[in-house]
Amino acid sequence: MTGTSTRPLLDVRDLVVRYGALTAVDHVSFALEPGETLALDGPSGCGKSSTALAVLQLRRPDAGEVHFEGRELTTLTDRELRPLRPRMQPVFQDPYGSLSPRHRIRDAVAEPLKAQGRWSTADGPAKVAELLDRVGLDPSYGERRPDELSGGQCQRVGIARALASDPRLLVLDEPVSALDPSVRAGVLNLLADLQDDLGLGYLFICHDRDVVRHFADRVVELREGRVSGSWRPRRSAAAPR
Repeated sequence: MTGTSTRPLLDVRDLVVRYGALTAVDHVSFALEPGETLALDGPSGCGKSSTALAVLQLRRPDAGEVHFEGRELTTLTDRELRPLRPRMQPVFQDPYGSLSPRHRIRDAVAEPLKAQGRWSTADGPAKVAELLDRVGLDPSYGERRPDELSGGQCQRVGIARALASDPRLLVLDEPVSALDPSVRAGVLNLLADLQDDLGLGYLFICHDRDVVRHFADRVVELREGRVSGSWRPRRSAAAPR
């Protein structure tokens, strides 16, 4: 689904990320419209995840610009970034690794609400239950811990936690690569439905060409840290959307 705004939701210009003498991201540029899924595709080590971290400002780039909702992020201090961070949320590859094994699911989903000062004992539990229901989990799962859930269920919890911040952009870093094929389709369908309902933009990091072809609106190919091409997939009838 592609938005109609004249301004990109995300506009990345000449992004550079270096680790010592290694240039992991070499002048990468792309733009993502509101409500669009833009995939970064390419082999392992091509710079996809480094690009995602730089977009989120979890790893400050060495050069280039990242414009989100019209604001240039690379010049902002951490304090200035703080009110913008809820609007751009990550969903990581490892569904178990992103959740504390000591915390119940309800606490994991509530954590962003509490961190942002949006939690109250009056309506907080109902909000958590609503978020779990939104990602296809019975609210009773809030009483469980991550090791009592499957990988697909944990990834749904990760998505619920991201949604708690009312984001406009989700940065999905290989969100289904660790899941079984049947579970993978269900999570992709959930993401597609959420995008249709909420108008979210997705920066979708993936190396599986079939998944990219079925899920993305546009694809930017990365090779050795550089953009090697871009294309629009033709979604097949068997697409998980």
